[in-house]
Amino acid sequence: MGSLLYTIIPNTMSETREDWLEDPRQEASQAPPLDTSDTQPLSLAREFGGKSLLREIVETAVLALVVFLVLNTLTGRFQVRGSSMEPTLHDGQYLVISKLTYWLQAPERGDVMVFHPPNGLTDDYIKRIIGLPGEQIKIQDGEVLVDGVSLDEPYIAKRGAYSGSWKLGTNEYFVLGDNRGNSSDSHMWGTLPRENIIGKAWLCYWPPEAWGIVDHHGFPEPARRR
Repeated sequence: MGSLLYTIIPNTMSETREDWLEDPRQEASQAPPLDTSDTQPLSLAREFGGKSLLREIVETAVLALVVFLVLNTLTGRFQVRGSSMEPTLHDGQYLVISKLTYWLQAPERGDVMVFHPPNGLTDDYIKRIIGLPGEQIKIQDGEVLVDGVSLDEPYIAKRGAYSGSWKLGTNEYFVLGDNRGNSSDSHMWGTLPRENIIGKAWLCYWPPEAWGIVDHHGFPEPARRR
């Protein structure tokens, strides 16, 4: 019995020790997978605040594009070149042109506006509207008469030294520069078709000392269109 007991006890202790010591290979096989999140490709969205920041950037860019297109559709920019509109406007001034104005209403006498010249030149012109569709324009020694009525023009410094007569058809306008002695306008190349008009001069934004609303002139009856 003593010999048998001696034999059993060592075996029991050996099995117990094996239970206490874990097999390294088994531990390795059962270990949870490593977190490889730090090894993932760099994401700008995550690094700079996530998708919300990228969305804001895209939305801002789209909004800026929409605003630009709207402004470019409704307005235009124009640089005054030459002295044909002195003393009202001067060479080198930059203007904002309102295209919207003439979509909502017809051009009026006294308006300073920009148009494509009908004489084949590529550069746009800026002049003042003197005659409206259907009117008879007569210039006699520089004095302008509309349907026989003399036009009071406080915006010019000196009358032109020319004469002529023009009958305006449907959708035709008669335009003159305020500097009557130095202007290529209707007295030289004739009437202006409505389709050539781009927009009404609205605002001077350069140079700073000339900043302000462009000076138009309203005419009382009977110089207004009848």
